[in-house]
Amino acid sequence: MYDNQNRALIAISGHQDICLIPGMANRHGLITGATGTGKTVTLQTLAETFSSMGVPVFAADIKGDLSGVAGRGGNKESVQKRVREYGLPDKGFSFQAFPVQFWDMFGEQGAPVRATIAGMGSLLLGRLLALNETQSGVLTLVFKIAEDERLELIDLKDMRSCLEYAAANSAKYGIKYGNISTASIGAIQRNLLTLEQEGGDNFFGEPSLKIEDLLRSEEGKGVINILAADRIMNSPKLYTSFLLWLLSRLYDTLPEVGDREKPVLVFFFDEAHLLFKDAPKVLLEKVEQVVRLIRSKGVGIFFISQVPSDIPDTVLGQLGNRVQHALRAYTPKNQKALKAAAQSFRANPGFDTEKAVSGLVTGECLVSFLNADGAPAPVERAFILPPEGQIGPLDQKTRLHMLQNSLLFRYYAESRDRVTAHEKLTPKLEAEHKAREQAAQSKSVSAAEKAAAKIQREQEKAAEAQKKQAERQSRKTSTFLGSIFRSIITPIIRKFILDLFRRR
Repeated sequence: MYDNQNRALIAISGHQDICLIPGMANRHGLITGATGTGKTVTLQTLAETFSSMGVPVFAADIKGDLSGVAGRGGNKESVQKRVREYGLPDKGFSFQAFPVQFWDMFGEQGAPVRATIAGMGSLLLGRLLALNETQSGVLTLVFKIAEDERLELIDLKDMRSCLEYAAANSAKYGIKYGNISTASIGAIQRNLLTLEQEGGDNFFGEPSLKIEDLLRSEEGKGVINILAADRIMNSPKLYTSFLLWLLSRLYDTLPEVGDREKPVLVFFFDEAHLLFKDAPKVLLEKVEQVVRLIRSKGVGIFFISQVPSDIPDTVLGQLGNRVQHALRAYTPKNQKALKAAAQSFRANPGFDTEKAVSGLVTGECLVSFLNADGAPAPVERAFILPPEGQIGPLDQKTRLHMLQNSLLFRYYAESRDRVTAHEKLTPKLEAEHKAREQAAQSKSVSAAEKAAAKIQREQEKAAEAQKKQAERQSRKTSTFLGSIFRSIITPIIRKFILDLFRRR
């Protein structure tokens, strides 16, 4: 709840109100806790609070529960009981629906969300494709070739065509850009096929998401943009790459505004541990840079995960507003995480923070928000206020009706395919392929002629050898017959001559 007095009521500790100062929301925040301890409700309460300030929100709906914010609350007796118990109507609490825009990468549960290959960039695309260092380097070279040749990379077929073109002309480009390994090109192409099967062909294309479409308000309330993320969680790298791309686009697009009375946009990054899992150093540095600098654009980021240790220290140190739900210490690793979570708060002499973390009930949490001078307040044990919107998913009929009446859904519904890299390169690739075929055929004919000539020479050589062999055999036969003749005739002649002399 936001009372327009530079304070936003978030939780109640006994009879003490715990408020978030809107001007400190762009110092970012962290919501942690074990599964089933109330993180989603906390997210919804914060999203509604920012919406009431007139601040747009972007959040991923992992389980489908967040969609209920579009409906009027009070649908649970436990919620009504807590509202009465804390006297919330006197503080301005009222069950109500909030303006919502649904988004979906698959275009089924919301307006399609798309990005271009060029907009994603080689760094994020390399992570999305799970490339190694060598393959990422080749991908970067291909992006550079596309830029220099003025080839627009919009969708996956553009990327594939550009890879094929670079491979076919590796000798030409290798001198200028460096070695373009055919093996790396092949690996990238295979990973692109996998990405396409996981839904990447739906995500990459046009019209690309316009940042201004996330910054809308309706009747003084900021629109809560909800990304349907239940299906995309089957491809966590696509999910995290998209959200990081969106943060980067926000940073590149929004003007510098410095410290404001309230944020321009608040961004909730659920299942944040997936962003940092197995992330290369260069990507972690980019995340740290975006988180550090985007506050000057008036954007607040809230990471949501199970334990603070899911977030790298370089990023964790920039998250000033903390909400910690219960943690359970069943193993030594759990105990270590619990202790680290307790130590991340500014101590409160009124209770033992470490013991409190493991004893929190559902909906209860440890809270520490930044005060007016930017320092964290001492941790308080409190109950998060229940949402004013509906708890649980919106029914499909109502959701479908909202989609059908959404102007943004109509704008983004149909993809557009114009002349880009694929269309420009296809004639060149076909011509090169035809030239290679002709060269191969010519080479094949030449090789056949050479083979025929060789066979003819061998045949002539064999015939000559046979002729010589026959001549040698003939000479041998003549010599043999002559020898026999001489051996028979010579004694006869000799006897005739001797007889002749005797007669005389």
